[in-house]
Amino acid sequence: MSIRPGFDPRWASEEEYILGITRAIWEDRGIHTLHDYYGEDLIVRSPASVVKGNDGIIAATLATLAEFPDRELPGEDVIWADVSPSAFLSSHRLICTATHSGAGVYGPPTGRRLTYRIIADCFCEANAVRDEWLVRDQGAIVRQMGDTPEGWTRALIAREGGPDRAVRPMTPATDRPGPYTGRGNDDPMGARLADLLTRHAEGDATAISEGYDPACELFYWGHAHGHGHPFAAETWRGLRAAFPGAAFTVEHRIGQGTRAAIRWALHGCHEGTGLFGPPSGAEVYVMGMTHAEFGPRGLRREWTLIDETAIWKQILLHTL
Repeated sequence: MSIRPGFDPRWASEEEYILGITRAIWEDRGIHTLHDYYGEDLIVRSPASVVKGNDGIIAATLATLAEFPDRELPGEDVIWADVSPSAFLSSHRLICTATHSGAGVYGPPTGRRLTYRIIADCFCEANAVRDEWLVRDQGAIVRQMGDTPEGWTRALIAREGGPDRAVRPMTPATDRPGPYTGRGNDDPMGARLADLLTRHAEGDATAISEGYDPACELFYWGHAHGHGHPFAAETWRGLRAAFPGAAFTVEHRIGQGTRAAIRWALHGCHEGTGLFGPPSGAEVYVMGMTHAEFGPRGLRREWTLIDETAIWKQILLHTL
C-alpha cells in the first residue's frame, strides 16, 4: 500500500521516500531518475541562485558529480509534516563527504577530502519533489579546500564574467513562486524553536540561557562544532552584529516529536562590523535553516546553516 495517493508503494514511509530518492540520485548515480523524482517545473532555491526546471537541475547534478565523483550524502534526519492527504513537506539534513577530484566551480582538483552539511526542504506530491529550498554549507567547503569565503566568492564573480554578468543570489526579488505556499504546521516543538530563534535574533540575551540545555551540542555554518551557552551566543551574535537593523522572519516551521525544523530569513543592510568585514551598506538577504532536538532541560542539539559565500556575493556585487 502506498504511503499516500500517487506515491510508489515500495516506499514504507515519508522518511524512506526522501532517503531513498536521495540515494538513487546521488549515491547510485541514477541521474535519469531525476525525470521521475523531480517535477518538470521544479524550482530549487538556494542562497546562491534560483533554478527552475529539470534540465538545469540535471546539468548542475552532472557537474557536481564530475567534480566530486565519490560524493556520499547519508541522511542524518528527516523531519516531515502533512500538507494534504496526497502531499507532505520534508526537511532533510544530510552529512556529505567527498573528494575534490575533478575541475569545476571550485577550481582545479585539489584532492582535498571534504565534510559538510546540507539541509533541504522539499514539497512532495505524486511521487515527485515539486518545490525545494536548500542551504549548503559553502563556507565549510571552500575553507577545507584552503580558501576563504570572501576570496573564493571574488574569484567566482570573475569567472562568471564580472559583477554585471554574475549569477544573482536568491533574494525576494529573484525568487519565483512555486506550488507550495504553506508555512508549516502548528506542532509545539516548531513554535518553541521559532520563538527561541526570534528572541535571540532580536537581541534577547536570556533566550539561550532560558531555552538551551547547558550541555547543548551545536553544529553551525563553516562546519563549526561546539557545546554550551557561550558558543551558541557568540555564534549568533557574530551574524547579527553584521546586520544589526535587519528584519528576522520565520518563513516556515514544522515540529515532529521532540524535533523541529525552521526556515528563516534575515533581510536588511550590511551596516555593522561582524563576520563580513567593515560595513558596506549592501542590502543582504540571508536564507537560513535550523534543525533542533529538545530534551528535558531545553534545546539539546542544534544544526543551523547559512551560505557565507552567498552573503559575500551580495556584499561584493554592491562594492566592486
